[in-house]
Amino acid sequence: MLARRGVEFDTVEYLKNPLSRAELEKIAAMLEGPIGDLVRKDKRFGELGLNAGDYVARGAVLDLLAKHPELMQRPIVIRGRRAVIARPSEKLLALFE
Repeated sequence: MLARRGVEFDTVEYLKNPLSRAELEKIAAMLEGPIGDLVRKDKRFGELGLNAGDYVARGAVLDLLAKHPELMQRPIVIRGRRAVIARPSEKLLALFE
């Protein structure tokens, strides 16, 4: 969607180069909505035996993502001081309003 709009963007390969706690904090501060939305509750989440109810507080979510970056919801798109979890991709439109 960004490419179709002619928007230049950088891709961060956070699995190869995990984000620091400070970087995670910065992203979390830009997002609207519950902090728990940053966590993927997928197969890996289940394999780790995690409970979604334990990851609704900011500190717990950031600690989890620092330890298990593969659980971060993606893609996250940042524009200026705002960010969205662009799943589904239509959520990107909020950054261009």
